[in-house]
Amino acid sequence: MHTDEAVHAMKFGDLLEKNDYRYDPFEYHGPTLNYFTLIPAWISSAKNITQINEVTLRIVPVFFGLLLVLFLLLLKDGLSWPVVLWGGLFTAVSPAMVFYSRYYIQEMLLVAFSFAVIAAVYRYLKNNNFLWALTAGISVGLMYATKETCVIAFFSMTLAAILTGIVRKMGERSFSRLFRNVNLRHILAGAAAALIISILFYSSFFTHPRGVLDSLLTFKNYLGRGAGHQAAHIHPWYYYFKILLFSKYPGRPLWSEAFIVLLALAGLLSAVLSRRKRIFDAGLHYFISFYAIIMILIYSAIPYKTPWSMLGFYHGLILLAAIGTVVIFNTMRRKVFRTAFILVLAMGSGNLVYQSILSNYKYEADPSNPYVYAHTSMDVFKITKRVEEIASASKDGKNMIIEVICPGNDYWPLPWYLRAFPNVGWYSSVDFNSPVAPLYIASPVVEDTLLQKIYETPPPGERNLYVPLFDSYIELRPNVEIRGYVAKYLWDAYWHKQGNGQREPENGD
Repeated sequence: MHTDEAVHAMKFGDLLEKNDYRYDPFEYHGPTLNYFTLIPAWISSAKNITQINEVTLRIVPVFFGLLLVLFLLLLKDGLSWPVVLWGGLFTAVSPAMVFYSRYYIQEMLLVAFSFAVIAAVYRYLKNNNFLWALTAGISVGLMYATKETCVIAFFSMTLAAILTGIVRKMGERSFSRLFRNVNLRHILAGAAAALIISILFYSSFFTHPRGVLDSLLTFKNYLGRGAGHQAAHIHPWYYYFKILLFSKYPGRPLWSEAFIVLLALAGLLSAVLSRRKRIFDAGLHYFISFYAIIMILIYSAIPYKTPWSMLGFYHGLILLAAIGTVVIFNTMRRKVFRTAFILVLAMGSGNLVYQSILSNYKYEADPSNPYVYAHTSMDVFKITKRVEEIASASKDGKNMIIEVICPGNDYWPLPWYLRAFPNVGWYSSVDFNSPVAPLYIASPVVEDTLLQKIYETPPPGERNLYVPLFDSYIELRPNVEIRGYVAKYLWDAYWHKQGNGQREPENGD
């Protein structure tokens, strides 16, 4: 579990066990992820956080990743069946989309709700059906209740619609004709639905009214963050395209989704250069093009960058890639060229499938994977296993006292992996007021202070020798070492339980 996933998981634990959710305007984003996770938790009859696992959590973004593919069906009249099928395929096999569809964070939900707004508005403009206006409003409310960056999508949609209107008015026909049957009551109903949905979620279903106000005040905090006040996440403007186009480390696979990006360029150019009658709605083509470009410009300009943030504009590129695929195929008149192009598409799509398999099942925590971002090391399983082994030898079992000490509370995702241990103390520095614990997990930077506590604070006759908990170097994340210390009497009890007798001293014991 990534650090962010573990944080959201523990926050969900409070909702599951205590029915307690309070929107935090400084961290964690919106509440939809937490509340939607209640559904798989209830289905599995889970009552507390120890009864859920990664599947319970990650099935939520998986579900919305699938919806993102299915929502394309709503645009079949405007995009044509070939574009819908290719768009669905590219979305389903894209390594970025697949990787983050199994990440327990808000991004896939936000992308799905954003596309739902676009699809619902388009359907409404085509048939003036009240239900589509209501669907669009609900989707807007869900976007707002999911993540603060929804404002970027709102702005991009609005500007893209304006630019599309200008282009259509100058071109084939007046864009205003699309709005001639718009019913003001429908629009007001959609706006009311958006407001009600956002209030429901941010107020924790009317149990925390302050959350509604905090959902507005939070933008001051996120404006500061986006301006680059967190150095660890500051990246150059081309950061997202470096991830998408080319990433290669010695001895590791080549990662690239340039296949989709190149087809997207073809789709974009066809919006500008095509003079022939399209098999899909020109206005929708223009809108998707403008929407993707605006999103790219905004996200590239914002100094604060995380790789999953690109999903919104990348989904737009995927739609353009589907359009580009159909345009290229239709311009080819000779069968031999069409056959060759189909082979290229098959090889390109197959390579994307291969990369998705590698990124999710072999290099899922490897820094050479461009979608892995400050990800938890696989060593976390060694930490968990060793703690469980020690607990099995303790008279207190999983109720034994454990202290985890990392400056800046940089111990995540350990709270998730140690959630079955109720007596874990989480500290950012050594606490001399707490009793000496039989087991410590700590950052190396606090080692000297910790040794002072365990060897100098207990009165004579009550001091224990401590030995390393791990037999090798352990990382919490790449280049973030974590160490363990266990009272020797407890280690010996564990060692005897394993049938190994007395442990031989190691270097440093």
